[in-house]
Amino acid sequence: MELLDPGAPLPTVARAVTAGALRILVVGSASVLGPGTSGQAAGWPARLQALILARRPGLKLELRVRGARGATATDTAGMLREELARKPADLVLWQTGTVEAARGLEVDEMVEALHGGLDQLKAAGAGAVLIDPQFSRFLRANANVDAYREALRLVAAAHGVPLFRRYEVMRHWAETDTIDLERAPRNARTAVTDRLNDCLAQAIAMLLRAAVAEARAATP
Repeated sequence: MELLDPGAPLPTVARAVTAGALRILVVGSASVLGPGTSGQAAGWPARLQALILARRPGLKLELRVRGARGATATDTAGMLREELARKPADLVLWQTGTVEAARGLEVDEMVEALHGGLDQLKAAGAGAVLIDPQFSRFLRANANVDAYREALRLVAAAHGVPLFRRYEVMRHWAETDTIDLERAPRNARTAVTDRLNDCLAQAIAMLLRAAVAEARAATP
């Protein structure tokens, strides 16, 4: 699927997987905590962990999640600093942009926080994947979400890190009637949210596999 082209390799993850141990840190706003799901195990970070272990049962995998409702890129950059000071990571999955778009915050502030955070991750020897805003018809109608998406694309390109285009992936699912949370009946919302999180985890896992394969292909 073209939308899951990572656009950059993840050599740190390739080395960690080869060594048999992978430490992943997930940071973001409320969506990393699995709101609306049937429970914590149904959130996409937990589902991603299960998918990785199912594919590589011998891998020693540690996945930590830090997030908060309304957290901006500046807030999550602070979470990164705290978590890296406590324990290193091989890969950081950094979700951002939705809160900024919804509040109409300055794009430049988000970009500055992302540059600083990604520089810190590089210095710490950690790989990173940026995750852009989630798709929402309401958000699209009431915010200039494209400005934040484009800024994230440019930051990812500048730092040579993969970008998971969550907005486009979710829009594709909604427009093809695959998963459309906004139009799901109220009594089906939890089940649809669980399915959405599972599909997001599968998509991120595919992107990670592609980025690791790119890294291995580039290794002499």
